[in-house]
Amino acid sequence: MDGQQSLQASVNSSYIPTTMCDEEHSEGEAAGDDTSPLLSQKQPAGPLAARHCPEDSFNLVYIIFFLMGIGSLLPWNVFITAKQYWLYKLSNNSSPTGQEEPHNDLGDYFESYIAIASTIPSVLCLILNYLLVNRFSSQVRIMFSLLVILVVFVVTTVLVKVDMSGCRMQFFGGQAMGGTLSAFASIVDLAASSDVTNSALVYFITADIFTLVCIMMYLLLPRLPYSRYYMEVAGAPYSESNSYSDSSSVSVPPLKPILKKTWVLGSCVFYVFFISIMIFPAVSSGIQSMSKDSGNPWATTYFVPLTSFLLYNVADFCGRQVTAWLQVPGPTSCVLPVLVISRTALVPLFIFCNYQPRYHLHNVFFAHDLFPVVFVCLLGISNGYLGTLPMIYGPKVVPRELAEPAGVVMSFFLTLGLAVGSALSVVLVHSI
Repeated sequence: MDGQQSLQASVNSSYIPTTMCDEEHSEGEAAGDDTSPLLSQKQPAGPLAARHCPEDSFNLVYIIFFLMGIGSLLPWNVFITAKQYWLYKLSNNSSPTGQEEPHNDLGDYFESYIAIASTIPSVLCLILNYLLVNRFSSQVRIMFSLLVILVVFVVTTVLVKVDMSGCRMQFFGGQAMGGTLSAFASIVDLAASSDVTNSALVYFITADIFTLVCIMMYLLLPRLPYSRYYMEVAGAPYSESNSYSDSSSVSVPPLKPILKKTWVLGSCVFYVFFISIMIFPAVSSGIQSMSKDSGNPWATTYFVPLTSFLLYNVADFCGRQVTAWLQVPGPTSCVLPVLVISRTALVPLFIFCNYQPRYHLHNVFFAHDLFPVVFVCLLGISNGYLGTLPMIYGPKVVPRELAEPAGVVMSFFLTLGLAVGSALSVVLVHSI
């Protein structure tokens, strides 16, 4: 699962736009007046500057990047939404019927443990990615990440039918639509089969196939005229010189000028995902329906997959998509950090929903099933919108030759927020 962060960082920092060429001239406005001098250096010198930009036929480049976004978080979403399978696989229960076992530490805090196992190695991989950003091309890093993801999925798929009863495994070490598809697939699996191993087998095979599709689509990308044009633009000399013009020739990009421009945006990304991972999925997936004892399938089988996983990912996807049309507040606005910090209020709202089991805080103030639905929507939409805006702004507020390293730095802030938040989520669920 470490490879997904390298993939995400590389895709986030890629500089191929998804609209017409004349949008390059409007990027200074999107990033604010103070950054337009830097962004004006993006025009290449020579024949490329005069060449007419080809069109993105059938939106193929857009579709490929969309698929890459799904693939970048597919491992994380597939692993966390297959909770019932992992609880069966890591237990001493030899019956794959999905029946609940008595509460144990692994079952109660499963999401927190898997988040820590994923995010801490991811932070280390992103540091390595920054150090190697000028040694290996983005093509090499993305393809290597996809291959690692594929190998992990294939091994996981093979292990589905391996009898692990009587022993326990050690866990070792993700965009919005990937989470939505994973959550939807898990619900379909629950409805189609009562055997968690058969359900997981189909689930992981689907992930194998989708990862193969991502690899094939990425290999197609350099062959498309639209993407090839911008790849050549990215490698062309600049019409104006600047103090960072030699940064691509050194082994490690300069960190100080990047942090000087992006530290506020990076801090916003850190805190957005810090709050989100504290709540989702560790707390949100533990919130039970108030009618669970009624025996209704909605309250017993589908409440958590629908209200926690599917609803969160749909809301997150909607929040991310809004940034394609609306990008306010701007990168230098004080409103952005205020909105990010205000998400802290979501933590007590989720704590006092019907989270189970409760060992310390026995009061439930939001006892109706509608409350977690509303709170999850707020969490997902705010995560998608406020988490995407700084990721868009970060590579734009630095000189163009530092855009890719800036993308890696922003991804580092994101993953660091996930790592710290996942660690504190263990403390949070133990305190409820």
